[in-house]
Amino acid sequence: MTGITAAPAGRRLRPTPAAQRPGLLHDPALRMRWIVKPLLWIVCLTPAARLLIGALRDDLGANPIEALTLTTGFWTLVLLMATLAVTPLRRLTGWNRLVQLRRPLGLFAFFYVTLHFLVYIVLDQFFAFGYIIEDIAERPYITVGFTAFLLLIPLAITSTRGWIRRMGRNWQRLHRVVYIAAGLGVLHFFWKVKADTREPLLFAGILAVLLASRLPTWLRRRRAARAA
Repeated sequence: MTGITAAPAGRRLRPTPAAQRPGLLHDPALRMRWIVKPLLWIVCLTPAARLLIGALRDDLGANPIEALTLTTGFWTLVLLMATLAVTPLRRLTGWNRLVQLRRPLGLFAFFYVTLHFLVYIVLDQFFAFGYIIEDIAERPYITVGFTAFLLLIPLAITSTRGWIRRMGRNWQRLHRVVYIAAGLGVLHFFWKVKADTREPLLFAGILAVLLASRLPTWLRRRRAARAA
């Protein structure tokens, strides 16, 4: 065939010289695997590392439990917003490999919300489950926060490729629950701070923008479904 030169009999084909192979900075797959994802892990684990170092040094301020609670809750919301931002950014930039960051971002959000819940259970309430149940039932900000945590559990469990394959289209339907969980998380933060509501309102604004960015796609799919 034209353009293909066969190697002489008994002679092995030489591998492509290293100089001709795509480098780390030029290969999108390698760049994602060896640069972007490691940087993401470093960024996401830094707050937890700082909290751990602060706890070991007894350097978390006058109220360390509150510091742990606020920091883990704050980073839960940051990472939830980052997870929801992946799809709009992918559409805006055309960089489809961004979708590979959605799963680790979502799992790191679950990691921080789990820490947030454990701080409340272990350090704040000392496993006093009677008081915990009473708190969940009677204090609205804890009720919505606990509900958001429960909603995120099945999303974390079903984040693997195996679950995606087994659930098919139902996987996408289930994972839309993240919008409700994020909204409840913002409401939990708003009711918790009471006085200075600037940060929860900022999160609410970001969430509103991220949801609005999906509206054209949702409307387009609805029209297509009706036309089918």
